[in-house]
Amino acid sequence: MGAALFLLVAALTVVAALGVILHPNPVKSALFLVVTLFLLAAVFVLLEAHMIAALQIIVYAGAIMVLFLFVIMLLNLRNDDPERGRRRYVLRGLAWIGGVALAIELALLVRGASVGSAGSAPAGYGGAAAVARSLYTDFLLPFELTSILLLAAVVGAVVLAQKQRRPTLS
Repeated sequence: MGAALFLLVAALTVVAALGVILHPNPVKSALFLVVTLFLLAAVFVLLEAHMIAALQIIVYAGAIMVLFLFVIMLLNLRNDDPERGRRRYVLRGLAWIGGVALAIELALLVRGASVGSAGSAPAGYGGAAAVARSLYTDFLLPFELTSILLLAAVVGAVVLAQKQRRPTLS
């Protein structure tokens, strides 16, 4: 039952992730990302990493997605650029090449891994103490740099949105 449930949740996660990258509307794509993040939290629950699952929902599906939707709506994205249609085909082709390369790499990885080789998780895996120890010792600098990057992205989006809305004096 556990493996079947895991495969079901994993398949739903892949379908939702495809919705993120294939949907043309940025708001609906962001909502697909929320579904993907919730399903990823379900995968963590199946792996008995309950703390990481809770953090996944609170931090990513909650705070970060509100930030993403705020920036998307603030930018007020439209499809007005006729040049964008031509560039889209080039970018789509590059994305397909990258996706096929990733699929081949994953297939080679799965083929090389044996099913019974995975050991049991260490004691305290996914708990609050293990997550905090790892986050605030080994990954403190990347954690802080990510917060600065998100702040810069929000400030940049606000500045870009204000430049578009500012009336010109003639």
